[in-house]
Amino acid sequence: MSLNEQLAGMKSLAYHQEGQVAHLQFNRPEALNTFNRDFWSEWPAALRTIGASGEIRALVVSSTGKHFTAGMDLEVFAGLNGPEFQLEASRRAEMIRRWVLELQSAFNLLESLRIPVLAAVQGGCIGGGIDLICAADCRYATEDAFFTIKEIDLAITADLGTLQRLPTLMPQGVVRELAFTGRKFSAQEAARYGFVNQTFADQASMMNAVMALAHQMASHSPLAINGIKEMLNYARDHSVDEGLRYAATWQGGMFHATEVLEAMTAAMEKRAPAYADLQPNQPILTKNQ
Repeated sequence: MSLNEQLAGMKSLAYHQEGQVAHLQFNRPEALNTFNRDFWSEWPAALRTIGASGEIRALVVSSTGKHFTAGMDLEVFAGLNGPEFQLEASRRAEMIRRWVLELQSAFNLLESLRIPVLAAVQGGCIGGGIDLICAADCRYATEDAFFTIKEIDLAITADLGTLQRLPTLMPQGVVRELAFTGRKFSAQEAARYGFVNQTFADQASMMNAVMALAHQMASHSPLAINGIKEMLNYARDHSVDEGLRYAATWQGGMFHATEVLEAMTAAMEKRAPAYADLQPNQPILTKNQ
């Protein structure tokens, strides 16, 4: 069954595929693409399906309508008052902790994918939207886009990744100001501080450019791309010495002379190199059972 068939019929998301580039779109523009219950089941399932395939080499995340996303849908918060949460205080606290960890894991999946993830933002990217795009590899925005760490206005501490990832992408003082105030910051400010790679006049030109970049990334060795993402994520969370040692260990096991030869041969023959797909990311012991 193709990925298009596996990912058809989602209520909150739309899936498209161009060759080896996957494209996930938030698809509830009438509701400002808020993250409702459907999203929280469909999003991780879609990422796992894409990640399990060895044929996809880049993922673009975008949206429909005027705004990228207004963040968490209120119906999700309303569920906290449901009967399943009416427990003795310590057990309710433990259950809420597991609930937050489950939500976090949905965005953590972007980092664990073996492929580059490019986020393309138009209009507002609010609250949980920033949590999500912080976990992407690259971010692009229209000139009229804006971002808001909205949780402070709801008397909440942001808990799905913004406060952990954004300080590695922007200056600490700026992040603290944005988190403490909840003020909007523009695409231009985001680009100035390095949060956004590039801005575009409109959504159409942004999507053309982002899809072109995704295809360019997809044309390279998927094994080398996987290694780059693994090294960058590891280096962010470890010392330089630890990162270098891990890189040496990685190369000891992953150096691929066959693909190096193919890259050099293709360059001499003035053709595009041909690289094999990664093996599907599926359970090895049970896949034939």
